[in-house]
Amino acid sequence: MTALHRLAAELRDEGGILAETVVESDAATPHGDVVAAKGDSYPLLVEAIREGYLQHYGAGRVVQPDDADLALLAGDRLYALGLERLAATGDLEAVAELADVIALCAQAHAEGDPARAEAVWTAGAAAVAGGPSPDHEATKRQWRGA
Repeated sequence: MTALHRLAAELRDEGGILAETVVESDAATPHGDVVAAKGDSYPLLVEAIREGYLQHYGAGRVVQPDDADLALLAGDRLYALGLERLAATGDLEAVAELADVIALCAQAHAEGDPARAEAVWTAGAAAVAGGPSPDHEATKRQWRGA
C-alpha cells in the first residue's frame, strides 16, 4: 500500500468532513520515497505534510474539497497530523526540518516564487532522509533572506 493510499485510509477512518473529500490517488510521491529508508512511517508522515502544503498552494492528491476554505483547514490538519506523528517518533531534527519546509514554502509563495518552494521541498526531504548537506543551513538562510 502506497503512502497516499495509507493516508486516504487513515483520513476515511477518522471520519468527519475531510473523510467525505478523500479520493484514491496513484500520484507520484518523490518526497515520501526519499525518506523511506528512515522507516515505514516516514513516507506517510512526509506525504501528509506535502498534502497539507498542496491544500494551501495547489490541488491535493488525496483530499479534494470543493470549498477553498475547507482546503485551507484540511491543509492545516494535514500539517498537524504529519508533524504530530513525526514528533512521536522522537526525530526532532526531522520535525524541525519539515517545520522549516512549511515556513520557507509559505515565504516563497508569498514572494511569488513557487520554483523555490519546490527546491525547498526537495532539499528538506533529502535532509530528513540522510541528514543535511554541508551547505544546507546556509541555503536555508539565503532562502529566508530572499
